[in-house]
Amino acid sequence: MIKMKKQNKELKEIVKDKYGEIAKQSEPSCCSSGSCCGDAGYTVFSDNYNSLKGYNPDADLGLGCGIPTEFATIKLGDTVVDLGSGAGNDCFVARAYTGIEGKVIGIDFTQEMLEKARKNAEKLNYSNIEFVEGDIENMPLKSYIADVVLSNCVLNLVPDKQKAYAEIFRILKKQGHFCISDIVLAGELPSGIKNDLAMYAGCVSGAVPKEEYLQIIRDSGFENVQVKKEKQISIPDDIMLKYLSRDELNDFKTTGAGIFSITVVAEKPSGLISNYNYRLEEE
Repeated sequence: MIKMKKQNKELKEIVKDKYGEIAKQSEPSCCSSGSCCGDAGYTVFSDNYNSLKGYNPDADLGLGCGIPTEFATIKLGDTVVDLGSGAGNDCFVARAYTGIEGKVIGIDFTQEMLEKARKNAEKLNYSNIEFVEGDIENMPLKSYIADVVLSNCVLNLVPDKQKAYAEIFRILKKQGHFCISDIVLAGELPSGIKNDLAMYAGCVSGAVPKEEYLQIIRDSGFENVQVKKEKQISIPDDIMLKYLSRDELNDFKTTGAGIFSITVVAEKPSGLISNYNYRLEEE
């Protein structure tokens, strides 16, 4: 247990450092063009937000793997929580749905991202968006506050995904729901990638098989779990060869294994019971 906690802390520090570096870049992340950031292969082929109401280019660092607001059915006056909010991209789009009557809360544990997001909100003169420092596994939010929870290519970076989904369950109101875009696997990754911490920060080695991911959601107490969108992600050979031999790469390509982004939705039932109920309480 102690060894696992130490490893999880190390993983979080690696992610925090890497995304702090990305936040300091003056231009959007190189991932936004479909290429790879740095040596570790940050290959998260983001979707195009340009036509979306509320979109702010300054907040788009190209780090997503979907558009969670697309299937989130956010209504006027809703309270929306975005997990791993980065520079605020999905928060600003969500606000276009909630209107000034609603509220949007972004959570991130990277100071540089929070600073960037807050500056973006200040420039836009938005008073109903709040960016909060916090860990998704232990959110600094009261229970039952959110109508909708969003996240975009972040939960694959969380070491304890079961704990993260328990926290999502906790902060959602009865019959609230989430829409999350994330990275999952089909088959097994080669050990050279799976065991590399840099590839973990690149959203790859921290991913789990799709069915395991969906089962974590069900085990957390959610209902009506649906995958709304799915697309395969292709990592260029020159990146893969940093972690694999040519033979290992060729073998991987013949296994049928793959890396996918999915956008999944699910609902919290009207009851208060979570199957992973470690922190759920009336407040």
